[in-house]
Amino acid sequence: MDNLNLFDAEYKFMCIVWEYEPVNSTELSRLCLDKLGWKKSTAYTMIRKLSERGIVKNENATVTALIKREQVQKYESETLLKKSFDNSLPLFLTAFLKDKQLSKDEAAELKEMIERATK
Repeated sequence: MDNLNLFDAEYKFMCIVWEYEPVNSTELSRLCLDKLGWKKSTAYTMIRKLSERGIVKNENATVTALIKREQVQKYESETLLKKSFDNSLPLFLTAFLKDKQLSKDEAAELKEMIERATK
C-alpha cells in the first residue's frame, strides 16, 4: 500500500492530525504554524494533497486521519527491514543493538514479544 509511504514533512503533519483529530482546518493550520513554522497556505496544501491520496479526510472544514499511525509505522519498519537488512529481523536487531545497553525491563519486554510471536 504505497499511500502509507510518507515523506518527513507529511509524517510531521500527520503526527499533529493524529494528536488533535478531529481538528478544524483553521486550527490545524495554526498548530502547523506553532509546531512546524508553516504558513497557512502550506498547511492547506498538505491537507489537499493528503486528502487526494486518501490519507486524511477534510469534511466540513474538519480534518480526520483515514490511516492510523501504527499502520504507517508498520509499513515504514517493514520497508526498512526489506531495503536495508535483506528482510532479516536478526540482522536488524544486531545492527540496532550494537553498542547499546538494554535495561532489564526492555530486555524482558523484547523477550515477551518474541515469545508471543512464536506461538
